[in-house]
Amino acid sequence: MKLIKEISQELKYITEAKESGKKGIFIEGIFMQADKDNRNGRRYPKTVMEREVSRYQDLIKEKRALGELGHPPNPQINLNNVSHLITELKFNGNDVIGRAKVLDTPMGKIAQNFIEEGVRLGVSSRGLGSLKEKDGINEVQDDFHLATVDIVADPSAPDAFVNGIMESAEWILDNGVWKAVDVEIAQRAIRKASKHSLNETKLQVFESFLKSIK
Repeated sequence: MKLIKEISQELKYITEAKESGKKGIFIEGIFMQADKDNRNGRRYPKTVMEREVSRYQDLIKEKRALGELGHPPNPQINLNNVSHLITELKFNGNDVIGRAKVLDTPMGKIAQNFIEEGVRLGVSSRGLGSLKEKDGINEVQDDFHLATVDIVADPSAPDAFVNGIMESAEWILDNGVWKAVDVEIAQRAIRKASKHSLNETKLQVFESFLKSIK
């Protein structure tokens, strides 16, 4: 399964006063979209997205829907980088509207400062799934699993920003931990191998794979 990320910048920032006098900062807007060919050449079927949004409600209810500041290259949530808590995720037509509370964590405070200084931020959905080309578009398949939605800086070239991240890696679940397997490097090594060294190269690739999942 590949790590798939999509960026959205259609957000608004909301400041709410707390009883303690401290202010709470929220981000709100379109977090994801279904049945639409996006700028990364991908399409998420609405049935797949609806299932994942529905599944994600349990994380929201249990206050475990955490997101990070930045663009991590893996599907796990790193608690050291958590910046916000997703409090709402719901469909409006083909748009998935989200709301997240910016937390008082170290990374959350950085995000708060960016917002207060007028820095334009976006959100990036992060999930695992396979892709299948259909009518010139990479359609996300039924095995898609939404991991979270992160806060990211607004890149000047979003296509390059997203497409360059972990597109060559496959992810496998090993004893409850997602681990990356660089399929492209393995395939390239096998293609370059001569007839005499082909079997040896395949063995080396396999041994390298075994080491990566230990």
